[in-house]
Amino acid sequence: MRKVDLHIHSTYSDGLNSIEDIIKSAIDKGFEAVGISDHSYTTFDLSYCMDKSSYQKYIDEINLLKIKYNDKIKICCGIEQDFFSDAKTQDFDYIIGSVHYLKIENTYIPVDESKEILLKAANKHFNGDIYALIELYYNTVSQVVTKTNCDIIGHIDLITKFNEDGKLFDEKDERYIHSYEKACDKLLAHNKLFEINTGAISRGYRTAPYPSSCIYNYLKGKGARFILSSDSHSKDNIGYKFDEYENLI
Repeated sequence: MRKVDLHIHSTYSDGLNSIEDIIKSAIDKGFEAVGISDHSYTTFDLSYCMDKSSYQKYIDEINLLKIKYNDKIKICCGIEQDFFSDAKTQDFDYIIGSVHYLKIENTYIPVDESKEILLKAANKHFNGDIYALIELYYNTVSQVVTKTNCDIIGHIDLITKFNEDGKLFDEKDERYIHSYEKACDKLLAHNKLFEINTGAISRGYRTAPYPSSCIYNYLKGKGARFILSSDSHSKDNIGYKFDEYENLI
């Protein structure tokens, strides 16, 4: 398998390491190609994303490093474009399209911050019906390609981040299954790559990658194409457990 990792975050957003340190680590690990894909600017949450004024500096730095390390590794300049980001994307080599929030009225609710936030949102906006919240999530996910014009669909079932114990919701519930199948069917029509994302494993939130085996099998059965992504926020986690999951692609 070619060693490629296109979902990596640097200090331009919420990563721990500089772009050059990431590239050096990828070279040491024997990668043929890496892509830096920091979080796009979002007006409503500045805590994790790139500053709008940093975009050109980010692109220029990566372009210089492409030249500097040309004989050692291929470097791509990407962006993880959030569904609710309106920042421009035309200057990037590729786009990862992701849904990190639900928008209800004028409120943005993060889906990957805590179990408590999701339960509170379900109680406040859906009379305690967590599956109604999930239906909104997957309906939003189903539109991510149209909204972001992405090449790669990021962590399609991010809403399961805190649900390995099944205490948030039942992933075998008919409403849950119908929600993700409906989203998958819409996304499959675009013929984009789906991530096998190991980021939540490396950060201790999950013991298995996104998507779940049920969603993976549904997508695979309909001819989906996949790419391994570490969603790394540290140079040490580039290509995390790729050898364990390479059979999935």
